[in-house]
Amino acid sequence: MLRKPEWLKVKLPGAGEFPEVKSILRHYHLHTVCEEAHCPNLGECWGSGTATIMILGEMCTRSCKFCATKTGNPHGALEKDEPLRVAQAVREMGLDYVVLTSVTRDDLPDGGAHHFAETIRMIKKLAPDALIEVLIPDYTGENLKPVVEAHPDVIGHNIETVKRLTRAVRDWRFSYEKSLKVLEEVKELDPTIYTKSSIMLGLGETKEEVIEAMQDLRRIDVDFFTLGQYLRPTHKHYPVARFIPPEEFKEYERIGLEMGFKYVASGPLVRSSYKAAEYFIKNIIKG
Repeated sequence: MLRKPEWLKVKLPGAGEFPEVKSILRHYHLHTVCEEAHCPNLGECWGSGTATIMILGEMCTRSCKFCATKTGNPHGALEKDEPLRVAQAVREMGLDYVVLTSVTRDDLPDGGAHHFAETIRMIKKLAPDALIEVLIPDYTGENLKPVVEAHPDVIGHNIETVKRLTRAVRDWRFSYEKSLKVLEEVKELDPTIYTKSSIMLGLGETKEEVIEAMQDLRRIDVDFFTLGQYLRPTHKHYPVARFIPPEEFKEYERIGLEMGFKYVASGPLVRSSYKAAEYFIKNIIKG
């Protein structure tokens, strides 16, 4: 088993506004991807008063080999008041940039798309000054439209890894091509919405494959791109092939900006919903 290098060691959470954020989230019975995915930045983000809220429950109907989220069949269970609770929490935390993500819900006819849209609308109603970024499952066609029509500021969908490794790393129901189609359709439906995607490094990809993935995203006019180090949640998950040094991440950042991405967040501890990226993206959206 590979030994974790110094640049991946982070402080445990517990400072700043961490207790307040946790208290608000618990009060409204909300889940966060920060906890479910064992994110290494939980202390930093929660300590600064931000969190990525995960809707549609905590059980995913898919089983990707890199993900620590619970898997199973929720049998159509859906908390109808969740959009209101999310919006109330956002208002109480005073967030000016909100990130919403979710599990994948193949047990629902629309995959939960209308629930996503209602959550966006409710946040706009109760916290009208907040910018909204959503990280959605692989919605396309009629399932994508309600999310786009709710008009969040950023719609993200992660390709997660390079094309060659997609079948090995992601659930078989995902595909590299469909993920690209999600992002392409967003721009076709509403060119004013910014799009975003992310990949993990250290799964066995080559530099050429990473650059090819970045080129594929730019061809469909994806605006924002993040790269981070894959960290194995447990010994049962996909193994880490390599820990990528910070200087290689900086090189990918340079390449991505030269390709035309409006923003690239690239570093060992960067995740797709990472507050350092949110600050910059917020400034772009506001002009």
